[in-house]
Amino acid sequence: MRLAYRAAFLLCITLVATSVGQSTIAAEHGPDLLPTVGSIERLDPRLDALVPKDAKIEVLAMGFDWSEGPVWVPDAKGGLPAGSLLFSDIPRNRVHRWQAGEGVSVFLEPAGFTGSSAYGKERGSNGLTLDREGRLISCEHGDRRVSRLEPEGGKRTLADSWQGKRFNSPNDAAVHSSGAIYFTDPPYGLPKGADDPRREIDFCGVYRVAPDGVVTLLSESMTRPNGIGFSPNEQKLYVAQSDPKAPLWKVFDVQADGTLDEGRTFFDASALLTNRKGLPDGLSVDTAGNLFATGPGGVLVFAADGTHLGTLLTGQATANCCFGEDGQTLFITADSLLCRVRLTTRGW
Repeated sequence: MRLAYRAAFLLCITLVATSVGQSTIAAEHGPDLLPTVGSIERLDPRLDALVPKDAKIEVLAMGFDWSEGPVWVPDAKGGLPAGSLLFSDIPRNRVHRWQAGEGVSVFLEPAGFTGSSAYGKERGSNGLTLDREGRLISCEHGDRRVSRLEPEGGKRTLADSWQGKRFNSPNDAAVHSSGAIYFTDPPYGLPKGADDPRREIDFCGVYRVAPDGVVTLLSESMTRPNGIGFSPNEQKLYVAQSDPKAPLWKVFDVQADGTLDEGRTFFDASALLTNRKGLPDGLSVDTAGNLFATGPGGVLVFAADGTHLGTLLTGQATANCCFGEDGQTLFITADSLLCRVRLTTRGW
């Protein structure tokens, strides 16, 4: 059913687009000619201050197997292409680059698995982010590590194990102003998932890699920790749980030593699963502390107090999002699509 639906959907998008190339909408077309998808659901008047009433979900590119982990590169200080978006296509083991006026190209391949044999369907990189020096941080499913792309060439492994045991498959990461990297470790990248015989850690943890390389387990209370992000003052850490039996977001208080408290439920999305695609996944936070979190239906927008203000309804299982360009563009990876929405608010 999913494949049939995707085929029909992509056919409709192709007919709407003025011109479509392989994995991208033709770069010369202006934003007024880009195809759009979905709609904006408004549940609380506060959403109007964040998402303009005439906002559209524009399709920038299509044809990916499962797009994920977008990160905006504002400048070239980390040796990366300035003014561009990088994002993962996990099954294809690639990181793509999108740039206005140029469209999409392959930036890195292989991206998450460097072995010579077959390794499951989710072997590529997942979440991407930048460290404090602008270098690319990748959560790699197949190689089961958190890595850093070095400007002079090659990758450096930042963490691949805890207490001598290999991670399941690092999923998403957030960088603290101290330089520490916080990341999640569900089993999705293992060829047989949670039942894979190669699995060495029997829980799904939230971890911290300190600047000196020390790895600390912060929480093992979440069944499928996924997307992760800090509040603007870094006093709170939000973590999505992509478990269909308990689809929710938790919020943790960040302690002075960088560890976390026991956390509490920020929002429970169970009621939304009855008629909407997707599970809690990637997230981004604006300068005012509002969350833009992918989940059932698309991108859910939450106030800092946990109120669900509305949803950017993509119609697709939606994986992740990030702020980019001038800070008021939200880029969205939604199944086979790369999309964007212009906002009134700004990412921090």
